[in-house]
Amino acid sequence: MELKPIEWIYQLIQWLLDIILSPNAPPPHAVLGRPRIAIIGAGLTGVAAASHCVGHGFDVSIFEAGDENALGGIWSKVNNTSGLQIHSIMYRFHPSVKWSRGYPDRQQIVSQITQLWKRYGLQERTKFNTKVTSVFQDKQNRWIINDPSNGRFDGVIPAIGSCGDPKMPHIDGQEQFKGEIYHSSRLDGKTAEGKKVLVIGGGASAVEGLEFVIHTNAASTSVLARSDKWIIPRNAVVDVVLAFNIFGQETIFSWIPESLLRLFFYRDLSDLAPTSGGLFTGTPMVNSDVFRQIRDGKASWLRGDIIRMTENGVLFNHRAKGVPKGGPGREEEVKGDMIIMATGYHRPSLSFLPDDVFQDPYQPPAWYLQVFPPAHVSISAINCTYANAIGTVGSWHIGIYTRLLLVFLVDPLARPQEYWMKKWIDMTRFLKRRSPIGAFDFFTYSELIYWFVFCVAINPFRWKWVLFVFFGMGSALPLSVVKEEDRLRNGLGMEKKYA
Repeated sequence: MELKPIEWIYQLIQWLLDIILSPNAPPPHAVLGRPRIAIIGAGLTGVAAASHCVGHGFDVSIFEAGDENALGGIWSKVNNTSGLQIHSIMYRFHPSVKWSRGYPDRQQIVSQITQLWKRYGLQERTKFNTKVTSVFQDKQNRWIINDPSNGRFDGVIPAIGSCGDPKMPHIDGQEQFKGEIYHSSRLDGKTAEGKKVLVIGGGASAVEGLEFVIHTNAASTSVLARSDKWIIPRNAVVDVVLAFNIFGQETIFSWIPESLLRLFFYRDLSDLAPTSGGLFTGTPMVNSDVFRQIRDGKASWLRGDIIRMTENGVLFNHRAKGVPKGGPGREEEVKGDMIIMATGYHRPSLSFLPDDVFQDPYQPPAWYLQVFPPAHVSISAINCTYANAIGTVGSWHIGIYTRLLLVFLVDPLARPQEYWMKKWIDMTRFLKRRSPIGAFDFFTYSELIYWFVFCVAINPFRWKWVLFVFFGMGSALPLSVVKEEDRLRNGLGMEKKYA
């Protein structure tokens, strides 16, 4: 297959990133050093974090509740028709990832995760069918996962994500419906060809349902949404520009991107744009097909409340724009042959962590840099504490968070103290005090990068780690400096406190 010039350039860039930034994989059965890291979850985040650790010479163990089929996390569970909604250039969860196209499907994503897992020899460091129920410290402050038989660790990376088991709520009258009912993630092997499909829910899970009905040529689709949600185009430039809001909240300029979206993207469908709740208050839905389907007469988007299911569909309270949930509307029966429950997923619980990480007012997501609980800097809960964002969960930040944890563990002078971690949280709350939602309930990717830069810049002992933290390069020099610092501190009778 002949590559287009842009595709060729993209492949070249990916090849160069791999050569320059990917840490070397350890040889088979290599004995790696400390600190030793326990990683909970073998999804995209867990595998990426583990590869960074072993690539820099630090030992890891991955604990995964499922079997080997669970490798890849949420991507191992969704439909084969599901794919990436943001451009793959924003989904480079490791420098070695090589995408063959802009919007890869579920199978290619799982394939890249699996290749990464094998490239860094993580097979021998992964314990499948091991559900983590307890994480606690021994008398030497080393972490124990479930029980001492699993070893002792210097740091912990909970990488359980934000999507667990599918939510499948019961709706009144469900037993009466004569058609088929499926969760949006359980559509493999099914077909909607020639059928009238009702998608219940208007969030990210609705994208799964829409992808399915488009691939299987449904006769028509009706999305039944309780609330208005911002929809942004599947366009890399637009997505990147929106993520450049470094303030991570609504500002006096938010009306500009909102107006541009209404003018150039919503156009004749501006009635579907939210009237309350700004663009920078919740995770938008990324999809360009839904408006195309509506304009072609193949789909409709209905705002309102589900009253109950009927034999032939759903009794629906159709509300006008601006009327809140449960408000007055016009009852109508929306008929369909198949119902897709786009009701999302249960959020995995972090309750296996020690109780002191949940002390008010420093509970997740209000942690240092959103992932480090002030009570335990040796824990980095990557990609499982955020609520809403404009950006990506599968990119550069996974490596940065992982390397920050390693720096905090090996360099006592670079390690933040609990007092200053709490002060950073308080400062962030103050800076975002005018946000209509909580300070940590929404962020953008550029705000995340600002957090990283601030974290490194504020402490001169972290400056030597700049290249390592941001690019995974040059760890030898700062490690030698740390050894000299330790020698000096020990000579002065100062205690070396490792996590």
